[in-house]
Amino acid sequence: MAFIQTALFAETLEMSTDIHAVIPMAALRASEDGKLPVLYLLHGLGGDHTEWTRLSSVERYAEDRGIALILPRGDRSYYMDMKQGAAYYTYLSEELPAIAKSLFPISDRREDTFIAGLSMGGYGAFKLALRQPERFAAAASLSGSLDIVHRLSEPGVFRNHEEQRMFGSVAELRGSDDDLLALAGKVAASGNQPLLYQCCGTEDFLYEGNRNFLKHGEEVGLRITYEEEPGSHEWGYWDRKIQRVFDWLPVEKNR
Repeated sequence: MAFIQTALFAETLEMSTDIHAVIPMAALRASEDGKLPVLYLLHGLGGDHTEWTRLSSVERYAEDRGIALILPRGDRSYYMDMKQGAAYYTYLSEELPAIAKSLFPISDRREDTFIAGLSMGGYGAFKLALRQPERFAAAASLSGSLDIVHRLSEPGVFRNHEEQRMFGSVAELRGSDDDLLALAGKVAASGNQPLLYQCCGTEDFLYEGNRNFLKHGEEVGLRITYEEEPGSHEWGYWDRKIQRVFDWLPVEKNR
């Protein structure tokens, strides 16, 4: 396995940023075309691009399954083109895939391209996949902040008015392509949707929002594999569930 740390200047963000990559070398040597299926893995609001490899065994799981990982830094952005700040969504949806493809031996086929994340990253993963279903075959949310309009109505979630800097007003957010409930209906109606995996612990503070998204998604016709069980917002739960994500991903066995 190769663990690669990359520092670069992102034109979209207009600043330096970091990307970590995990490349299963045995799978790469066995690949017919020299390319690997890839999982973009997003971090949570209080974390960074290092937390998945520091706090879970995700490197080992990726090696066992022959899937490359791309771990970008999203800061406290909610993976938004922020109202007052950098264009993180544009970076993740446009510049990052081009950079990753140029630097790492990953496939650019839709059927080989997946995205997942925890908490804020679960929101980001579903947003990227639902807004770009032509790029992502599957997306997974672990304890995701999926009903963002509901989340913004809760006091004390964000600090120093950062919600306004990220999202603007709730009125601006509701019904937009950054509102996952509104986006779900558009994607389901289009007939071109990725597979979705969603899980949340029943003691998690984001549990109600997850149930809201699941109910709405099923009503509009999204294909969601949903799992819940006792668990809270912590790494023991996420380390267990990311293994489930790897098993669930529709990876072609004979590429």
